[in-house]
Amino acid sequence: MYHETEILETRTDAEGHEWMTINVGPQHPATHGVLHLVITLDGETIVKVDPHLGYIHRSIEKMCESLSYRQFIYVTSRMDYLSAHINNHGCALCVEKGLQVEVPPRAQVIRVLMDELTRIASHELWWGAMAMDLGAFTPFFYAFREREMINDIMEETCGARLTMNYMVPGGVMHDIHPNFQRRVKEFLKDYKRKISEYDEVVTENIIFQNRMKGIGILSPEDAISYGCSGPVARGSGVHCDVRKHYPYEIYSSLQFDEVLESGGDCFARYLVRMREMKESVRIIEQLIDNIPEGDFQAKTKAVLKLPKGEFYSKVETARGEFGVYIVSDGGTTPYRIKFRSPGFSNLSVLDKLARGNKIGDLVAIMGTLDLVIPDIDR
Repeated sequence: MYHETEILETRTDAEGHEWMTINVGPQHPATHGVLHLVITLDGETIVKVDPHLGYIHRSIEKMCESLSYRQFIYVTSRMDYLSAHINNHGCALCVEKGLQVEVPPRAQVIRVLMDELTRIASHELWWGAMAMDLGAFTPFFYAFREREMINDIMEETCGARLTMNYMVPGGVMHDIHPNFQRRVKEFLKDYKRKISEYDEVVTENIIFQNRMKGIGILSPEDAISYGCSGPVARGSGVHCDVRKHYPYEIYSSLQFDEVLESGGDCFARYLVRMREMKESVRIIEQLIDNIPEGDFQAKTKAVLKLPKGEFYSKVETARGEFGVYIVSDGGTTPYRIKFRSPGFSNLSVLDKLARGNKIGDLVAIMGTLDLVIPDIDR
């Protein structure tokens, strides 16, 4: 196993170019997880990037085949752990589709509130880490200052801060905490006051812009061809927000914009996530004082059996489209489960984005892909 950065070989081609092949990772700060990159360089210019995967592969899909329809949902918290709520939501929707269960309105609103708080918390961590990767340390503390408020809310209602295990087939595991609405409104008030600091410290910084603009350009055609989704695709102007185009729960009744940028470069992908946080605030504001009364969970049997058949659902996580495909043979456990994670497809475009750029630009390109490695190594 190679650690940090290691030179594998150097060679000179017929035209006199001295090519160097180096390892980055699998344990390297810039990879944000156990990702191994084999990079071919011509001087400081990237010729090729080969991602080597599997260092944290745990056979999650195979594990799910031995778990019940209540249990397998929470294994997905350990994939994209920054979108744990939303992953669980996608699994619950798929089971509910098979059971033809109608989720109570109160549970639907609570689910969407949790999803959007999760999206903000995920983008906060991305923003702080993105800035730190490019040499700005202060934004990391700013990001965690606001993210901590969301984690405290999650902990009070769900009992955990990262992998919450809150979604169940039919609704949510238990009702929201009595302090939930008050604390969420306090967070929104504080957050809207401080988010202008983000633009002042990072977005409008000329050094940051010079590191991001014109780097890692992804055309709309390539975004579609590689199967990119989420902010990676929307940064190239591709309409792909599942909440808008294939709405689930109550998203069809909410007022929010699908955030698009046409630049296709690192800065465009950065702007998409910054604007998405504001749209999530907009969604939460529409719901926080309008949570319906009633049940937080539909009545379901203690042991769930899906009818024979195939079922699919998809949701919009912080990184893009997360799909859940279940094949049922009528038993208490899935016959086959397949997850479509956004990180895997988004990583596949890394070589395309990096070629021709400098080795120093690779950090910016990877940062705007917002990779969570367990989401890729399923």
